[in-house]
Amino acid sequence: MQPSCQKSLPHAEGWVNYLAADTRDCHDCIPHQHVVLARRCSWKHYGVGGSNFIVYLQQTTVQAFQDAGAPVASMQDVLGLGVYLTTAVKCGKTGYGIQAATIVECSRLLERELALFPHVQAYLLMGDVAMRAVNLITKRAGQARVIPAGSTYKIRGQDYFFRGQRAFPSYLQVGPSFFIEKSKRKMIAEDIAAALRLAG
Repeated sequence: MQPSCQKSLPHAEGWVNYLAADTRDCHDCIPHQHVVLARRCSWKHYGVGGSNFIVYLQQTTVQAFQDAGAPVASMQDVLGLGVYLTTAVKCGKTGYGIQAATIVECSRLLERELALFPHVQAYLLMGDVAMRAVNLITKRAGQARVIPAGSTYKIRGQDYFFRGQRAFPSYLQVGPSFFIEKSKRKMIAEDIAAALRLAG
């Protein structure tokens, strides 16, 4: 089965190349947490799912960091913590779910992207797709999976490592359920807080 994002991959490939060129000589790119994070570099955000989705993502992400006790009021404040936000899938969804082939293909781009940030201190893997993508990266390297199979609420809170640094499996911090499922929102805040503490 062809990955659903096949037509979008050249654009995503260009993004990774742009990011590589943009950070090559940037001595202020010191990512600290979340699925890596860069600080004060002139990287562009690539939109997925339209402007409404981006606005919603920003609102819920800022709220999640506020829930974790971080002194933030905007996405710029989140980035100022040394957080680099990225996505495991580099294209818009074409249906309800994401095809396995799409995650496999996009994990190759994610692998190259994460390699641009050698000083990461923690990885926040927000949602099942992020966990699967990271497991695919380690599988290609001939290593054991980072995150074991199982429900997120059962596996979170334990010590997992990706590229020598702590990896935190958690829930996706965006979507209608964020403001409804209070138990998940509480767990997201706990995981973000733990990653921030680790990164100092």
